[in-house]
Amino acid sequence: MEGPVMKIGIIGAGNIGGNLTRRLTALGHDVSVANSRGPHTLTELAQETGATPVPVEEAARGAQVVVVTVPLKAVPGLPSGLLDGAAEGVAVIDTGNYYPQRDGRIAGIEDEGLTESRWTERHIGHPVIKAFNGTYAQDILDGPRPVGDPDRLALPVAGDDAAAKRVVRDLIHELGFDTVDAGGIDDSWHQQPGTPVYGLRAGVDGVTEALAEAPKDRPADFRG
Repeated sequence: MEGPVMKIGIIGAGNIGGNLTRRLTALGHDVSVANSRGPHTLTELAQETGATPVPVEEAARGAQVVVVTVPLKAVPGLPSGLLDGAAEGVAVIDTGNYYPQRDGRIAGIEDEGLTESRWTERHIGHPVIKAFNGTYAQDILDGPRPVGDPDRLALPVAGDDAAAKRVVRDLIHELGFDTVDAGGIDDSWHQQPGTPVYGLRAGVDGVTEALAEAPKDRPADFRG
């Protein structure tokens, strides 16, 4: 594998969380995975991948990277002190998107104008790096390409913590994708649902252009 072996905690074992578990274990990382229903429901994924199923409260223990990949409405219900046992300088990846039809109306996003990831930061009490939110889950398995391949896809990555952002971008590179720096968390509306980059399968140039074309106002479909 390219990078050092890292301890990675994944909270949420849906399509994105499950496929990140598959790829990151295949790369040799030490992955713990948790979901809201408990470790006993993750036996099959654990047997397939070699990941360790754990309760949500233990997912971040010792982790250098934690992936939070749950519906936005579930974020306030995550355990307090979720990251207390994580490694110093832990990078937290937020893959979340606000879908009012699913999540209900979230006042902080609608009334205060917070970006989805800023709202998530407030709830978990830790800076996040926004990535994978507009990525098709199947592309995590099927999309990786070597460096220099003309078909290598790029993912936008937003965050305020430069060191954590570097860790996340290096990890995405290891997964077989390029990255584009999408700015800070207050800029992460450029990659929220309804923007040109959301769900875009393109390389660095295409993703860079799409980020620049993002409208500031959230589309009506994504307002509560």
